[in-house]
Amino acid sequence: MAIEMAEREPRYAPGRVRDGILQVMSFTSKALSVKEIGERVSEVVGPTKESSVRSYLRLNTPRLFIREERGVYKLHSSPVLGIQRGLPLPDKSEAPLSFGRSRLVHADCFDWLGQQEDNSIHAVVTDPPYGLHEYTREQQNKLRRGKGGVWRIPPSFDGHLRSPVPRFTTLTKDQLTYIGTFFFVWTRLLLPKLVPGAHVVVASNPLVSYLVSAALADAGLERRGEIVRLTMTMRGGDRPKAAHDEFSDVTVMPRSMWEPWVVYRKPLEGRVQDNLRKWKTGGFRRPSHEKPFGDVIPSSPTRKSERKLAPHPSLKPQSFLRKLVGGVLPLREGMILDPFAGSGSTLAAAEAVGHTCIGVEKDDHYFRMATDAIPKLIRYSPK
Repeated sequence: MAIEMAEREPRYAPGRVRDGILQVMSFTSKALSVKEIGERVSEVVGPTKESSVRSYLRLNTPRLFIREERGVYKLHSSPVLGIQRGLPLPDKSEAPLSFGRSRLVHADCFDWLGQQEDNSIHAVVTDPPYGLHEYTREQQNKLRRGKGGVWRIPPSFDGHLRSPVPRFTTLTKDQLTYIGTFFFVWTRLLLPKLVPGAHVVVASNPLVSYLVSAALADAGLERRGEIVRLTMTMRGGDRPKAAHDEFSDVTVMPRSMWEPWVVYRKPLEGRVQDNLRKWKTGGFRRPSHEKPFGDVIPSSPTRKSERKLAPHPSLKPQSFLRKLVGGVLPLREGMILDPFAGSGSTLAAAEAVGHTCIGVEKDDHYFRMATDAIPKLIRYSPK
């Protein structure tokens, strides 16, 4: 009991309501009612009185909040966290699009999660905007104009145009803190929607994976290791900038030859076999009777022919995604979620291997890309 109370105590520390309100409202694309804010804050920091939420909102409007109508508020920006808000949703909502067993939703995943039933998601496979800063309105506009910004746009090499990659070494201390806060709040909202034993597999990179991993653990998921996508990337390996000749034998940081996908699981209900019988989750599906699912998946950079079908800057190859998606439903039953769907490559992989998947994408540009790309990626035959 003493341990249980010690674990709960930080939730009731001074400022918890304030921090919870600022966090949940930093990650929404719409104005929320006091009731909605209170529900989300309760998921993130523990039981919270609606009256406490209302009092803080009233006291800090219009300094931090905009009162859209009676009892409905939105954040001015993200002043406390020092981060620019991402790309907004269009005013008009749209019905989900279906691609066989898969569905694509145009929504903000933070808002969408709040509308889902508890114990309705059996696995998560996603390649999120894990630096976050590179997916703000300003940086995305620069990328789409070919101006770079935080995105490194490499020159062509041997006649091949190389894809842009974000430079995570440019992130500030506040931006790094924001990554942890983003994934902590996201996981707290996701947690009740997962069935016991559901695996959450999140792509990252060696520079920020520790922040993503710590946030998922702090939010209540169990760490189950990492899956290594074994592939050469364009990160690292460079000589000192503006001193190539002087330090020709020096590499500033190791050339990245792998990509980490952190693996977490919602705590089981009973033993693994009990959880499998009741919830159909708790492990990974073996690729064959003789071979277990492994944590290293040989891969390669996404081929040019595949990028033509879905020109997303961080597109992962179907050859890799189909192996990963094929393993997260151990009994081939249940719903896979990709809350940061991008060009829809996870949905396409799920459809190709016969699994059910729903993807959520906020950015209008990528949503339109996905609607066109998913049918093509489903038909794509990896070599």
